[in-house]
Amino acid sequence: MSEGDSVGDSVHGKPSVVYRFFTRLGQIYQSWLDRSTPYTAVRWVVTLGLSFVYMIRVYLLQGWYIVTYALGIYHLNLFIAFLSPKVDPSLMEDSDDGPSLPTKQNEEFRPFIRRLPEFKFWHSATKGILVAMVCTFFEAFNVPVFWPILVMYFIMLFCITMKRQIKHMIKYRYIPFTHGKRTYKGKEDVGKTFAS
Repeated sequence: MSEGDSVGDSVHGKPSVVYRFFTRLGQIYQSWLDRSTPYTAVRWVVTLGLSFVYMIRVYLLQGWYIVTYALGIYHLNLFIAFLSPKVDPSLMEDSDDGPSLPTKQNEEFRPFIRRLPEFKFWHSATKGILVAMVCTFFEAFNVPVFWPILVMYFIMLFCITMKRQIKHMIKYRYIPFTHGKRTYKGKEDVGKTFAS
């Protein structure tokens, strides 16, 4: 193995064709991601559509339940990270370092900063669905299991996890869905001007 192979260079110091191809492919992919950023609703509709296609595929094939269970657990972990604050208030109780969530009415407004931003949540969820879809093309991932047990275990895990998250939200008084700083109405403008 030559020295240039480890960084994508050929023997003569120029980037190899394979390295340039994958670099360009990555740039095109990133460009599409950047263009899709402002279209939140469209992105989620596409992801829900992919999820629906995946569920139909699993239903028709009557298998790959363990892959579906793993996908559900992965999406649950993403959702919990999406609902959690970036800085955990339970860790900030003892120290006064850095910003924290306001807990009293007279404290200043601090927006809710997520541990997992919406775009990364969408991107990871979509990639997870695509990986699970690819797994359904390989018989090695079709592990025979009794699927009702997996469904019951997932429902139980979801309820326990959400109960813990909701208790955390109540204890530290934060709501993960804020739409900006509250605005107050002042005096109405009646549109009359004073003539000099």
